Amino acid sequence: MSAVAIPGDPPGGRRALAVWGTGVSVYFVAVVFRTSLGVAGLDAADRFHVNASALSTFSILQLLVYAGMQIPVGLLVDRLGTKKVLALGAVLFTAGQLGFAFSPSYGMALASRALLGCGDALTFISVLRLGSRWFPARRGPLVAQFAGLIGMAGNLVSTLVLARLLHGIGWTAAFAGSAAAGAVVLVLVLLFLKDHPEGHEPEPLPHQGAAYVRRQIAASWREPGTRLGLWVHFTTQFPAMVFLLLWGLPFLVEAQGLSRAAAGELLTLVVLSNMVVGLVYGQIVARHQGARLPLALGTVGTTAALWAATLACPGPHAPMWLLIVLCTVLGACGPASMIGFDFARPANPPERQGTASGITNMGGFIASMTTLFAIGVLLDATGDDYSLAFSVVFVLQAVGVSQILRLRRQAARRERERLVASRVETVHVPA
Repeated sequence: MSAVAIPGDPPGGRRALAVWGTGVSVYFVAVVFRTSLGVAGLDAADRFHVNASALSTFSILQLLVYAGMQIPVGLLVDRLGTKKVLALGAVLFTAGQLGFAFSPSYGMALASRALLGCGDALTFISVLRLGSRWFPARRGPLVAQFAGLIGMAGNLVSTLVLARLLHGIGWTAAFAGSAAAGAVVLVLVLLFLKDHPEGHEPEPLPHQGAAYVRRQIAASWREPGTRLGLWVHFTTQFPAMVFLLLWGLPFLVEAQGLSRAAAGELLTLVVLSNMVVGLVYGQIVARHQGARLPLALGTVGTTAALWAATLACPGPHAPMWLLIVLCTVLGACGPASMIGFDFARPANPPERQGTASGITNMGGFIASMTTLFAIGVLLDATGDDYSLAFSVVFVLQAVGVSQILRLRRQAARRERERLVASRVETVHVPA
């Protein structure tokens, strides 16, 4: 069944791709910086002389800032547009990466990661908004998955390139050198990025202060599609995020007895799997909206089953084939989390897209932050019992699935009502 054309849809095309590519390059660099700690966790523990709980605080603080800023960022994007917000994001995360490179103490390093998280928080919602302004609505799921795919390419760079630089030229040179990429994308944004194509200017939003902010948030939250999107994002994203952001390398090296090189290859496998699955999920969802929930829940169930098999495996270590399968399936978590935006997007009008996306995007990062903290505390409390520590994954998955099942029918009913209304509008639009 062909997609219904929506009146006023942007045309897309090569120019749209070029402008969107400029914006998504900022997100790419932000992900490189965000995930750089994932390959430097053990080095950071040695450099700052900290235990597992303190090490996890780096990522927790970064994600706390990120999650806490999602609604403000959505409101900023709705009001200021993507160019200003992306430029500010590039300035902040570049300063954070530079600060992390030169931090002489644990406290200074924490402050730098918080600044990095602040800049990172400004990027993804902006890229989603940029895609909705430059591409037709029917391309939304595919464009969003491509944004996620390019973000994972940033993760791949940190896993392959930054890890080697770290052990080749040292901590300060590796992190400071990588910060140059932030300056490059800032220049690209200032020179080439436009918020929207000519003739598709959004209606200006009157400045209404705190009352307007409250109304935007409340109206977005009232939509069951927004809440369903948040819980889909919450339940699907965090297992891979926690693995790549901090605890994957220590788990594979210390609990599974792998060398750093072998562990790095498995982290790379997660990223490569993510990129492949992202293309597949994007195509499926763009063609079959009814596949969204089965894909999300199927990913959660498969991830839980493989984590259970890995943690319950008899003997000192899980077999390599099982770790390979686990890492391959973890690669599906990121693309599955993008499905959350495909529930929130049709549930909200254009003037609330940034706010709704911000609410949705909080889900996975709240889950990741909670899991990072719980794993660190449990590792310290149990003498590095990774099987017990990683069992917290199942608790958060159970919470998320219960909320998804609670909201799914209400969201589906509201979405059908909106689709019928949009078709009626399309029929009455003059040729």
